[in-house]
Order: sequence, then C-alpha cells, then structure tokens
Amino acid sequence: MRLQMMAVSCVCASMTVLAASGLTFQAPEGWKATPPSSSMRVADFSLPRAAGDPEDAELVVYYFGGEGGGVDANVQRWESEMVPPPGKPPVPTVRETRTVNGLKVTLVDVRGTYVAAMMPGAAAHNNKPGFRLRGGVVETPKGPYFIKLTGPEKTVAKWDAAFGRFVASLKYQ
Repeated sequence: MRLQMMAVSCVCASMTVLAASGLTFQAPEGWKATPPSSSMRVADFSLPRAAGDPEDAELVVYYFGGEGGGVDANVQRWESEMVPPPGKPPVPTVRETRTVNGLKVTLVDVRGTYVAAMMPGAAAHNNKPGFRLRGGVVETPKGPYFIKLTGPEKTVAKWDAAFGRFVASLKYQ
C-alpha cells in the first residue's frame, strides 16, 4: 500500500508542512526531501553533513499501516543497530516520553557503530563507527509512526535543535 504524502506551503520561516496519512509535521529549513525508497517510508530527508563528516544524515518517517511493533520492541531493535567500539562499554540509551500536540511520543538517542542491515532482511550490514541514531515512536489513533534519524555524531548534533522543532510540530489530523 502506497501512502500519500503532500507538501503544503506554509508561511513560517521556510518550513514545509507535510501530511503523511494523517500525521503532519514541519520539515525544518535545510532538510532536503528525497523520494521515499519504499512504500513503508512516508517521508525521507537528507540532512547535510557537518564540516569534516564523511556523509549526510538521513531522517525517515515510517508508517506500516498500524503495524510495526510496540515502543519497547522498536527501542530494543534500534539499540541493537548500534554497538560500542571494540573494548568499550555501550553508551547508555537516552529515552524520554512526552506528549506533543496530544500524541504520545517516545524518543531515544543511541550512539556507537551503526550496524543495521543495509536493507531489511539483507545479509549485508552497515559498519559505521561514530554514528548516532535518534528514533521516535509516535502513537496515533491509526497506529504508530516511526521516526529514525541516523548519521555521523557531529552531523546529527548539528541538527539537534531542528530535530526538536520537527518533533514539536507533529500533529495528527
């Protein structure tokens, strides 16, 4: 099932309001929308890299038609996608739950070497040290939406305030 996403002009500081199957949000200035690479991705953004970082960060909004597992299962999966450097203890996951415009949103922040599968079900895995993953589960009346931001630590840090504005803009209509 392909979900529709539409961009609507907004009179607010160069931000674009997007609607994805009932969930709306504002893409902060500087984020570059890219075409979703699968039907489960309702929005894809490239966040330009910080000086000296090897690549841009990526933020994806997923919706699995009301499926996709619970909050704890997703947090555990995201934690498993980040491993500590050899001989180092894992950096503890920062987890918080907040209410945003009436929606329960659980956010996580995990650091380490990004080792997620390159594609769902693929045998090949990433091996990207010094990465950071910021994830979110947004609980809506039609099921959860999932937000996943990954990229080099310095690049993700560059976009921390913008990520906060993005999360604060979440609404369900």
